[in-house]
Amino acid sequence: MKKVTLILSILIANISITIAQKSAIFIKNGKALNGYDPVAFFTENKPTLGNELFTYQWQQAIWQFSTKENKDSFVSNPNKYAPKYGGYCAYGAADGSGHKAPTDINTWTVLNNQLYFNYSLKVKEIWLKKQEEFIIKADNNWDGIKNKE
Repeated sequence: MKKVTLILSILIANISITIAQKSAIFIKNGKALNGYDPVAFFTENKPTLGNELFTYQWQQAIWQFSTKENKDSFVSNPNKYAPKYGGYCAYGAADGSGHKAPTDINTWTVLNNQLYFNYSLKVKEIWLKKQEEFIIKADNNWDGIKNKE
C-alpha cells in the first residue's frame, strides 16, 4: 500500500510539473514570475511583488510590475529584463539534453545583465559552482526544449 501511495504521489507531482511546462514562459498562478517584478531584480537587487495596476502581456504571459517606470522599462525592452530560459530552472535547461523545471523566486541570480532562476536553493548552490559552463549548455539546449511539454 505504501508503494502505491508513493507511486501515485510521484505521478501527480510529475503531471503538475508537466502542466506547468507547456508554455515557453514559466507561469505560476497565472503570472510570469508568480507576479514578481522582473525589472526590480536589476534596479532593487531583490524580489519585489508587482502590482496588478501595472501589468503587461508578453510572450503569452502576464507580467506584473511594482511601478509604472518599471513597466515602461520592460515594455521598451522586454528581452533585457525577462529571465533567461523563460524563468525555468537554468540548471535544468543545462542538464543533459535539457529540461524545463519550475523555479523558486528566491533562487534568482543576475549575471552579466541576465536574470536566472533555479528549481531550489540546493540546485542554485550546484548551479553557482559552474555558472558559465551551465549557461553555455543551457543556451545550446534552450531552442530545442522551450516549446516542448
